[in-house]
Amino acid sequence: MQNSSATRCGHISIVGHPNVGKSTLMNQIIGYKVSAIANKPQTTRNVIRGILTQDNYQIIFMDTPGIHIQSKSLLNKTINREAISALEDVDLVVMLVEAMVWTKEDDFVLKRLENVNCPVFLLVNKVDRIKQKDKLLHFIQTVSTKYNFKEVFPISAKKVINVDEFVQSSLKYLPKNEFIYPEDFITDQSVRFICSEFIREQLMHNLHQEVPYLTAVEIEHFEEKAHITRIHATIWVGKKNQKGMIIGKKGEVLKRVGTEARRSLEEFLMTKVFLKLWVKVEENWHNSPKHLKELGISG
Repeated sequence: MQNSSATRCGHISIVGHPNVGKSTLMNQIIGYKVSAIANKPQTTRNVIRGILTQDNYQIIFMDTPGIHIQSKSLLNKTINREAISALEDVDLVVMLVEAMVWTKEDDFVLKRLENVNCPVFLLVNKVDRIKQKDKLLHFIQTVSTKYNFKEVFPISAKKVINVDEFVQSSLKYLPKNEFIYPEDFITDQSVRFICSEFIREQLMHNLHQEVPYLTAVEIEHFEEKAHITRIHATIWVGKKNQKGMIIGKKGEVLKRVGTEARRSLEEFLMTKVFLKLWVKVEENWHNSPKHLKELGISG
């Protein structure tokens, strides 16, 4: 049994508006891709936990959906609730913003931090893109005054600049405690869930602006054998014309999505993968509590 006086263990929630780099940051820290990444809003829909364990500490990072102002559908409202609920019962909150950019959505996120009862860090991401360092310094000094941040770090999640410094500095805010998860755990998400996220990630990558954000992926069949894993998945859309967009001319788009998703799945599962995809229409699924629950999207 671990000596709890010699180890630290706690939860850190990463919040920010959509597409600011939260998933990239967590994946870099964990050292594995456990959260889907795409240069699109709503890539993350659930709170996804990534677990970093070293000799004397374990940190459970919580990659949250982007908090956004417009939330008309039940899907969007649920995503917002998921993100805001991740501010409760954690030891440290990290607000991630983009260097040289401050939006109304950043103000919206900041408003959500008013009732937080734990320390809050500010991480200014994508600093590697900024050539004029004097302007960057002025921006950091300005945004640092918007809240009583315990610490502020200029970082690049993609280039791994100052990421380890942030992690090491966070340790003093974590309680002395025994580890919650086994030392070889990197996430508490099911394999099926991560597989569905990898498929949805490729939809986002391959369909660009055409892709309807009202898509979801459900794993219907998952079978592990000695040398191959067979996965059957359904891509749910809300309208018939969206089905045609995802399938593409002569099935080319769906084939490309399947090929690239299979590569990601094989890398993650470390085995050959047979992947079969279907596209089905469910009118207004994004406003159905039952369907959202079945897809694992619930707040």
